[in-house]
Amino acid sequence: MTSSPKRDSQAILASLLDAARKAGADAADALYVEGVSSSVSYRLGKLEDVERAESYDLGLRVFVGQRVASVSSTDFSPEALAGLPARAVAMARLAPEDKFAGLAPQDRLATHFPELDMEDPGEPSAETLIARARAVEGAALAVKGVNNSEGGGASFSRHAVALATSGGFYGRYAGTGHSIGVAVLAGEGTGMERDYDHASAQHACDLRSAEDIGRTAGEKAVKRLNPRSMKSQSVPVVFHPDEAAGLLRHFSGAISGAAIARGVSFLKDRMGQAVFAPGIAIVDDPHRVRGLRSKPFDGEGVANRRRALIENGVLTTWLLDCASARQLGLQTTGHAARGTGGPPSPSATNLYMEAGAISPKDLIADIKQGFYVTELIGMGVNGVTGDYSRGAAGFWIENGEIAFPVSQVTIAGNLKDMFANLVPASDLEFRHGVNAPTVRIEGLTLAGA
Repeated sequence: MTSSPKRDSQAILASLLDAARKAGADAADALYVEGVSSSVSYRLGKLEDVERAESYDLGLRVFVGQRVASVSSTDFSPEALAGLPARAVAMARLAPEDKFAGLAPQDRLATHFPELDMEDPGEPSAETLIARARAVEGAALAVKGVNNSEGGGASFSRHAVALATSGGFYGRYAGTGHSIGVAVLAGEGTGMERDYDHASAQHACDLRSAEDIGRTAGEKAVKRLNPRSMKSQSVPVVFHPDEAAGLLRHFSGAISGAAIARGVSFLKDRMGQAVFAPGIAIVDDPHRVRGLRSKPFDGEGVANRRRALIENGVLTTWLLDCASARQLGLQTTGHAARGTGGPPSPSATNLYMEAGAISPKDLIADIKQGFYVTELIGMGVNGVTGDYSRGAAGFWIENGEIAFPVSQVTIAGNLKDMFANLVPASDLEFRHGVNAPTVRIEGLTLAGA
């Protein structure tokens, strides 16, 4: 296979910005993204797919006074690039005025790019990916009770992002990703249960072994066999770390500057107040070495840094890009994220809740009757009111011990109360972009049969 020619992102972006100014733009920025990905899938001992893709994309955003427009292209031919700036400026002149539009202030731009070790120099061969996929599915199928598979897979990706502005900023970073996953089924007929496991890392040496991932997926599926549904009641609910991470996603959405500026967040009036219990800390760290969402600057070129969003239970900041910061009369926090096809918007990076002081076992030891959630279903969350209602599956807790599997239930509450009553365990691991330890929340409503 012949690879696409190497492109000089800095020269391409500089040429676009120069042409945009000549076409009548008062200011502009341009984003270049390139990527390559390889993946394989393996099912029931047979190779199903081997895929490889390369992509190149760029976006140009121009400002004419307070009017703004964005265009994007995957066509890098000289003819296509030559026409892009004039088309963007013409669109901007027809756009409504936006008093909050504009590039990031010069004094907020990054001047130092930390080394985050995001790029694995090696690239696995197709044979290596096939071996990983075969091994992860084989380990899952070897678990007693597992009798079918939705397939195992392995993938690799490499990406590079470059951003330039008409004010003179240029920055570039690159990263890689390795992943392995499998989903399998246990049981027979209508009593079948499905579960999965997966892992991702920027460097292959940090990836969990395929055998461990497969074995875990198989064991999880078998443990779910013969579930019961419970009667409706109010009980303590314990969230597995993967499901606890979902609570952090709801939290980050609620403190997004865009939601705050529109007044559509249940936390809009809580700045500087206790949102979680004393001792709770939630951190966003874009400079985490080998973090899955690390980046040395944000989507507008703004310098970013580690921030405690919740400190000792108290909300300390919103997540702001430049536009939402201007709407709120504040300064950007360096949380702009963007693609090539539209404007930036606020978003967290490596988000996590710091570990608590007690083990997961001790966290549930005094629960007479409770529910341990390992899967959440549906998106029944109201970001304006905080009302929370989601389908769930997991295990019943009796006298401080996991007793039997449970499914076909719903858990409900309000995120304001859930956050205030949340207790974290000590088992925080950095395995995803959003990470949390096991957490316990008192008094949620469980609705069953």
